[in-house]
Amino acid sequence: MTVLTGVKAPFELTQYAIAIKQQGIDFAIRHYTHQAGKSLSLAEARALTDAGIQIGVVWETPDAHLSYFSRAQGCADGAAAYLMAQSVITQPSGSAVYFAVDFDPDTAEITGPVTRYFEGVNQAFHAASPAERHYQVGVYGSAACCAAMMAGGLATVSWLADEAEEYAGYSLKQLGGAMLPVDDGQRISVGMACNHAERPAGLFRV
Repeated sequence: MTVLTGVKAPFELTQYAIAIKQQGIDFAIRHYTHQAGKSLSLAEARALTDAGIQIGVVWETPDAHLSYFSRAQGCADGAAAYLMAQSVITQPSGSAVYFAVDFDPDTAEITGPVTRYFEGVNQAFHAASPAERHYQVGVYGSAACCAAMMAGGLATVSWLADEAEEYAGYSLKQLGGAMLPVDDGQRISVGMACNHAERPAGLFRV
């Protein structure tokens, strides 16, 4: 494997797919969410695939804080993300859905609410029948959070949210932001990311 360059965008990339591929982008991370206009659509997934861009997905709730994380919420988010992957996108079996922990939890918070949240996500994913597609659970967060979910068997892929942190076990790593030139002289603001050269990240094509 090689190190790939990716973007993370909270908006639709359909019209920019060819342009960002020409900028050297290998993969794009998009969202599964209840927010209209922010979620990956099947048309967008096909446009990215047709442009030669792999896709990654993350379930990310805006302004999530400690009180958000519970086993019940993990079950709800896991079920919603699975339904989007299965029914809307037809995401290939074996690829990953990352779940974001968008704050810096301490050890007690990781072993408590965050762990219970990922237990709920796994419960929802394991409820799929043998005939249905099955997906990997990924964690997006701090080094400590990624390490704990991986060590506990609650995630099989991890995405390090802060490039300044040291964590050798990542599958994806968040980098700084960038402004990418696209059609008609426009520029789009995106987050940058890279994969680990020796570790699959659960990316897919449709």
